[in-house]
This record gives sequence, C-alpha cells and structure tokens, in this order.
Amino acid sequence: MQLPKPTKEDLDHLLTYNIDTVYPSAETAREILNSGKQISIYLGVDPSSPNIHLGNAVVIRKLREFQQLGHKVIFLIGDFTGMIGDPTDKSAARVKLTPQQVKLNAKTYKKQVSLILNFEGGNPAEVRFNSNWLAELTFKDLVELASNFTVQQMIERDMYQERLKNNKPIYLHEFFYPLMQGYDCVAMDVDAEIGGTDQTFNMLAGRTLMKCLKNKEKLVFTCKLLVGSDGQKMSKSFGNMINVFDIPKNMYGKLMSVKDELMMDYLQMCTEFCPEELDNFKEQLAQGENPMEIKKVLAYTVTKFYHGEKKANQAENEFEKVVQRGDFPTDIPSVKINKKKIDLLELLTLTKLASSKSEAKRLIQQGAVEVDNQRVGDATLEFRVKDGTIIKAGKRKFVRITN
Repeated sequence: MQLPKPTKEDLDHLLTYNIDTVYPSAETAREILNSGKQISIYLGVDPSSPNIHLGNAVVIRKLREFQQLGHKVIFLIGDFTGMIGDPTDKSAARVKLTPQQVKLNAKTYKKQVSLILNFEGGNPAEVRFNSNWLAELTFKDLVELASNFTVQQMIERDMYQERLKNNKPIYLHEFFYPLMQGYDCVAMDVDAEIGGTDQTFNMLAGRTLMKCLKNKEKLVFTCKLLVGSDGQKMSKSFGNMINVFDIPKNMYGKLMSVKDELMMDYLQMCTEFCPEELDNFKEQLAQGENPMEIKKVLAYTVTKFYHGEKKANQAENEFEKVVQRGDFPTDIPSVKINKKKIDLLELLTLTKLASSKSEAKRLIQQGAVEVDNQRVGDATLEFRVKDGTIIKAGKRKFVRITN
C-alpha cells in the first residue's frame, strides 16, 4: 500500500520527539518512511498488571503517530511471555504468572489502549496475543532459535552482571524471554517494533532473528522512559504508576505530586504541547513562576485527555478544595466499625487508609494521620469509635466512621 509522503515536520516529530534511538539508524528509517511504503509496527506489553500506565502511554502515543500517518499498528499482548516474566531491570527472577492471572490482567487492555489508539475506521489498530504462536513452538524450535545467540550475548546484560557480582542466581528460563519476544516479530512478519529503552536488548534480539530467519531488516524505535514517583521508571513491578484508568481525582492528585524537577519531562512525555509551548513553560519557571501553577496545567491537561473536560474540571476543583484550602472532600467513603474501641493501627488497615500496620505506623510517624482535623502522632493510641469521625491519611485519603 502506497501512502502520501509525510511532511518534513511530521517525520521530524515522529523520529525525534520522545525517541531515544532508532536502529539501524534514523537515516534508514527516514528513507523508508519517506518512500510512501506502509510499514507494520508493533508494541508488545506483558499483562503483569491489570493497568496500562502513563509510562506505557508514552510509547502508545508514538504508535498512534504511525497510525495517523497511515501505517499498520499492532498492540501485542504478551499473554505467553507474561507467564515467563521479563527479567529486565530485575535484581531477582520475576515471579511467574498463571494463565488465569495473565488472562484476568489483560481483560481490559484493549479498552484502556483505545483511549489512545483507534481500533475502528479505515486503518484500525490490531490486537494480537503471542500465545497464538509461542505456545505452538516445539523444543526443537526453541533449540533452533537459541542457536542464533551466544551465552556471552545473554550474560553481558547489566542486570545479570549485577546478580553475578552479588552471587544471586540467574535461572535458565530467563534467557528464553528475549528469544520469545524476538520471535514475536518473526511470527507477525512486521517491519518495525517500538518500546521503551529498557526493552532495547529484547527488541534487538528480534532484529537478529528477523535477519537470520527472514533476511529482513527490522526497524527498532526506543522511547525515553517516564520516571515514576519514586525516581525509578514508571513500572507495574515498582508500583509507582499513574494509570490511564485511574479515577479523575486520583489521576489529577498523583500528577500534582510529581516532583518539580520532573515536571517538564511529564509535560513533554504525557501531553501534546508543542516545543514552543514547552519552551514557554521553561521560561515561566526561569522567571520565578510558581511551579504549582504549571503543574496544575499538567494535571488538568492529562486528566482531560483521558477523562474529558467536565471530569478534569471536577478533579481540579476537588484538589483546590481539599489540598490547597484544607477542606474535606465532597464525597467521603464511610466505613462501619462495630466496636467501641479499636487500636489505631488496626483502624487504619480496616478502613484501607493503609495497606498494613507497618505502613499505618509509618504514616503516623510522618504526621500524615489526622482525626477530625487533629494530627495524631502516637501509633499506640486506642481509638474511641464515634459516629461521624473523619480520618485522614496522607493528602487525599479520607474515611468517615459510622457505628
């Protein structure tokens, strides 16, 4: 299929904006994309969690650019590789998932991704599952795939070197992962793959297999990684995600908690502001603009993209009311406690204001727990249950006690 030649501006944006590296080179990719040939390009995501997060969305939004230019895009759900577990960035082997866990996690992936990609119309995105071919491979097939790589190639990965240095085990099945991901592109016979920089080794394994098995050069686009709330990459494994299906007030609040020094990265990687607008934000900050005001633009813009203008307005109003003015939220969930007295640590866990007693204790020690607007600093306190009491943990979590 022949496509209209892209404009220089569109092609420059495609090949540079939030892109880290293009293999074999940006010049090769530019030549192919300028030729008018329709290419097929895919992103693979393992369902190790039920959520698509904003880090995933950085790559999915790049995939949408290819779709908008007329190229065939595939969202590949790694239901087979998800059971093996990608060892990337892991100091220990990932816990393997059952087929049932993988299926449950992937249940709403298409719905979440449809907030970004178009699955209808004249050039619809396609969803595929790699169990359709990986589950059919024989042991002979696996040996043949493995013959294209050396142990030295596998063991040179930083994470394995770190484990060797710390005398931690490296399991043989972990070497299978790049083979499996690499075979995905062979099975689908695609022209290109896109993913985060953390997937570079796996995607290049696919380049190797495509060259060996099909004598075909596969383009690889690596995208910059979005940093999460704890300074690591935003990851399901690290639990520091802002998810595309987060309710509006939670999405807005999480974005407002992004560190000031990361704000420009989020503006670039999570919105569609043009370079000139981003430069304007930088200039405002340099001239002393309150970072909170620009962060509110970030939080509003992202929340509006995923939830619409009305809900973004409501989320912003709620944030201003609760966080900036210190008022109680409009809607506070109620929890019934059938006791007259209860240990405060137990109360915080029962009401799900804390996931464990250790987290509850930490919140209290940090001064993050309030009972009816009074800060509580004693973790050994016995709480007297009183109907209507409002407990706050952190900046945005509230519960009203009933009995």
